[in-house]
Amino acid sequence: MANDKRPDGPRGSRKGSPSQQKNRRGPPQPRNAPRDSGPQRIAKLLARAGVASRREAERMIADGRIAINGEKLDTPATLLENLNGVTVDGKPVAKPVATRLYRFYKPNLTLTAERDPKGRKTIYDVLPKGLPRLMPIGRLDFTTEGLLLMTNDGEFKRQMELPSSGVPRTYRARAFGNVTQEQLEELAEGITVDGMHYGPIDANLERSSGANKWIELTLTEGKNREVRKVLGHLGLEVSRLIRTAYGPFTAEGMRPGDIDQIQRDVLFHYRRTL
Repeated sequence: MANDKRPDGPRGSRKGSPSQQKNRRGPPQPRNAPRDSGPQRIAKLLARAGVASRREAERMIADGRIAINGEKLDTPATLLENLNGVTVDGKPVAKPVATRLYRFYKPNLTLTAERDPKGRKTIYDVLPKGLPRLMPIGRLDFTTEGLLLMTNDGEFKRQMELPSSGVPRTYRARAFGNVTQEQLEELAEGITVDGMHYGPIDANLERSSGANKWIELTLTEGKNREVRKVLGHLGLEVSRLIRTAYGPFTAEGMRPGDIDQIQRDVLFHYRRTL
């Protein structure tokens, strides 16, 4: 589950005396105090409870869908110790459960969304019934397949998606056109395409058959359609794109539509590295 095998094909100065600096930091916290003890923003608590991602929770507040003891909330800056008395669309928020993480092999031609106005198939049409409410960590384009991590913890989702967390994503692209390994190696310095700058990409030419190429790329930003745009800038047309890994988790042994849960001890040890 956490290995390197690939499926076939389909990273101000301080002022004042030491005593003044110490006073600015406030009273010392007990060593065993929880990292997030004390009042927290309601959007963060809702994300932790798996209601929605933090950003989505803020939108729900703006839409008047969140209430505390029957009174609609009008700001996401509200600080709470817990979610007692909080409702979403009139329904009490369930108590947070342990963080879960799943591997899901997203099939091609499925949308990473709950629903689509155009009627296209979404990942939730493919996921089996009986699962807890799960949110995708990051997104894959409609025509991109492969590993999509799913979690019930909106705060963990956010942490995994942030570029500052430096979580690598690995893709394999089948592309048509001509490119050299030297050109691909230049991507390690980053590249700007149509005014958008993309950070370092580790790219390697796996194999070539005429003008058809298989290229492996590892990146940490995951901007919208990054792989397709960067390879397009090099004169390549991507005909197939597969995400094979996200962090240490891979799509090894999976077929489109497959889903399984990451073992809790594996997840626990991984979270300590973030």
